[in-house]
Amino acid sequence: MATSVRRKKSISPLQTLKHFIFSNQVFPFVLTFFVLGLLFVLFRMKGVELDYKITSVNKDIEKVVLDNKELKAKKARLLSVKRLRKLASKYDLEQPKQKQIIVLPD
Repeated sequence: MATSVRRKKSISPLQTLKHFIFSNQVFPFVLTFFVLGLLFVLFRMKGVELDYKITSVNKDIEKVVLDNKELKAKKARLLSVKRLRKLASKYDLEQPKQKQIIVLPD
């Protein structure tokens, strides 16, 4: 009598893992965690992108505020009493009479 020896098929660990991951019970969980991980990365990237935009806008605001201060200082220099008196004497201007003054409401 010949004895038949059945040899077990040797399954590699990679095939075992593949079979385990793609089984009907585990695959939905793997897919869910994969999608959640992908969404986390995408939201994080969008957050970093928005931080860059916010920083850029804040720099633009600081520049505009500085320009505004410089323009206010220039306006104050141009409307200084000393400069206006000098221009008045240069163009032979006099103090306005009472009837020439018109008050405009704000």
